[in-house]
Amino acid sequence: MQIIHALQYWWLHQTWLEIIGVITGLLCVYLAAVNNIWNWPLAIVSVGIYIFIFFDARLFADMGLQFYFLGMNIYGWYYWSRKPATEKKTPVMRITTREVLLSVIAIIIFTFILGSVLKYTPASYPYIDSFCTACSLVAQVFLARKVLENWLIWVFVDIIYVGVYLFKGLDLTAVMYAIYVGIALLGYIDWKKDYKKQLSQVV
Repeated sequence: MQIIHALQYWWLHQTWLEIIGVITGLLCVYLAAVNNIWNWPLAIVSVGIYIFIFFDARLFADMGLQFYFLGMNIYGWYYWSRKPATEKKTPVMRITTREVLLSVIAIIIFTFILGSVLKYTPASYPYIDSFCTACSLVAQVFLARKVLENWLIWVFVDIIYVGVYLFKGLDLTAVMYAIYVGIALLGYIDWKKDYKKQLSQVV
């Protein structure tokens, strides 16, 4: 009975805004993992909600990231809709060595600059938040461009986010990001199969 009461108490302290954000967030990531273009409109709804949630939690880097996601979701929707006429889906690509190097450099620079700025504000965990933001910026570009390895970046950063959101009391969001880890792994496996099919068709 105590467990049931504890769950009821926990549920009553969740906001409808966060609940809707979690539901749309999970749906959009799942649809992206299975290569469905309708992930983008749901993603737009989810990030719009999380702008307000992260502002309230004083996770300012994450809040700013949602504005970036908003733009990238619009771009991703446009890019995926421009698939070749002979293809059912936009083809999956692999990351290049140059892209890896540029991404690492960009993440380091962005983390240092943004973290250094945020530490003089009421922001929570300025450098961790900035690092996760930087990784997410890179991963979102690769997701929009249909680069397979975007899912591996998401697995890494989502694990860190689970801890951050638990410490901030955003339990439902932490659960969502834990599920994101599993969906990202599913996405990697599914997209890799598609990539192999593309190669076999070329041969």
